[in-house]
Amino acid sequence: MRATSDADGQRRRRRSGRPVLTRPEPLSPEALADRLAVLLAETAAEAGAVALRVAVDGPEVADPDVLAAAIADRLPALGRAAVVVPATGFYRPASLRLEHGRTDPDARYTDWLDVGAIDREVLAPTGPGGSGEYLPVLWDTARDRAARLPRVPLPDGAVLLVPGALLQGVGLAFDVVVHLRMSPAARRRRTPPEQAWALPAYDRYDDEVDPAALADAVVLADHPDRPALVLAGRWAAG
Repeated sequence: MRATSDADGQRRRRRSGRPVLTRPEPLSPEALADRLAVLLAETAAEAGAVALRVAVDGPEVADPDVLAAAIADRLPALGRAAVVVPATGFYRPASLRLEHGRTDPDARYTDWLDVGAIDREVLAPTGPGGSGEYLPVLWDTARDRAARLPRVPLPDGAVLLVPGALLQGVGLAFDVVVHLRMSPAARRRRTPPEQAWALPAYDRYDDEVDPAALADAVVLADHPDRPALVLAGRWAAG
C-alpha cells in the first residue's frame, strides 16, 4: 500500500465526518482554467516558502498537463508568476520502471514516478526554507537518459504546477491538490486499447488513496469538454 504523507493525512482528517464541499459547478474548459487560476492567485504560499506548490493530479486521458498549462498561462495577468513541471520528467529509468515488463499495472502504480527525486529537486527547494532553484526535468524518457538541465530560479510567491498521474498518497508535500476525477467507466471508454493494461493501476489508486477525498478541488472530467468543479476545505468555505 502507498505511504500517506502528513499533508494527505491532515486533509483526510479535515474531511472526516461532514466535509465542506461546494455543489458541482458546470464550466467550459476555458472557464475552468480561469476559475482555478483566480483561486490559486488568491492563495498564499506556506510561510517561508518560495512558491505555492500545486499538484494537478489525474489520469493521462484527463489531460492534467493541458489544464496545468492553461492555468499557468492565466496567472501572470493575476499577479503571480507560474511554472509547470510535469511529473513525467521525473519518471525512473526504463530499467527500473519496466523491470517487470511494459504492461504491468502494479509497476505503473508503484514504480514509475521517482518520488524522492521530485521531492528533492522540485518541492523541497521551492518549499519553506528552500533555495528557490528547481530542476525542470530529471529524466528524458524518450531517450532514456538523464536530461542534464540546469536548475532554474523561481520568483518569490510563484505558483508551481506539477501535472501528472497518481501523485497523491506517496508523501509529496503539495500545498494544494487539484484532482481530475474520471470514473472507471469513462477511463475505459477514453483510453486507447494499447494503453488499457494500465487501467487497474487507476482503479487501485481510487480504492487505496481515494484521491478525490484528499483534493482541494475536484474536476469532474468524465466529459472533458463539459467539466464541473467541486471545491473543498478552505476554498469551499470561502
